[in-house]
Amino acid sequence: MYNFKINDILKPGLYCVSTPIGNLGDITLRAIYILNKSDLILSEDTRISSKLLSKFNIKTKLLSNHKFSEKRNIDDALNLLKQNKIISIISDAGTPAISDPGGVLINECIKNKINIFPVPGSSAVTAAISVSGFSSNFFFCGFLPEKSLHIDKLFKKISLLNCSIVFFISPKKIKKIIIQIQEYFNDRDILITREMSKLHEEYIRDKVKNLKNIDITQKGEITVVISEGLNLHNRLQVIEESVKKKIVKLLKNMSIKDITSKISKENNISKKVVYNFCLKKKNEI
Repeated sequence: MYNFKINDILKPGLYCVSTPIGNLGDITLRAIYILNKSDLILSEDTRISSKLLSKFNIKTKLLSNHKFSEKRNIDDALNLLKQNKIISIISDAGTPAISDPGGVLINECIKNKINIFPVPGSSAVTAAISVSGFSSNFFFCGFLPEKSLHIDKLFKKISLLNCSIVFFISPKKIKKIIIQIQEYFNDRDILITREMSKLHEEYIRDKVKNLKNIDITQKGEITVVISEGLNLHNRLQVIEESVKKKIVKLLKNMSIKDITSKISKENNISKKVVYNFCLKKKNEI
């Protein structure tokens, strides 16, 4: 058994423990130690977590803590924590509260000034980014919204960000949103990963504009990484004709400063470019 020598005496509180995203060998030695020393483990799905605990001979009691039950567990968990007990919270894979249950209890612990400790480990987000070849400056969306309209609203906003975009989605659903991905990210590259670190892991690399029918197994979960905007910088230096006409109208009632701020924010255009255009048109009037 692992002999943990640093910080051997654990402080009481809530431990947010990361678990493997697929390969059980990815669990950390510290995670095994803390799960063994815990008085209780809150688990997203006890059927899945019991396999992990059995693998590493961890005998700590498990309590189901999925999205439908985590609010019911609050009082009991807080009572134990106020008695200086050690509780660990884990999800089926990865880090609790990152697109998984855990946030409710964490916020209650913050309100009650109870210690909260992260126990870092596997992450589908950073794992996908690390092999993408894209910018390490990224925006994480979590799971995409269910409704197409809400996906459109989200994509419209984040397509203005000049960084990598990461989100989770099911293999079945990704085929349904290819058109939306192309509409907002057509000039970018894409990495589609499935079942990372598992036996049948898959990686698809391509340009967004080339996506048609994705040939991917319809099981498991997918992590998608879209590259930073390859041509975004140049695009933001140009004012479209429709925006120019709007600026001309605004010049009749607004100051150049206010117009610059408004147009730049609404259209993600360089303030310098907007200001110079306003100044030019103002002199022509």
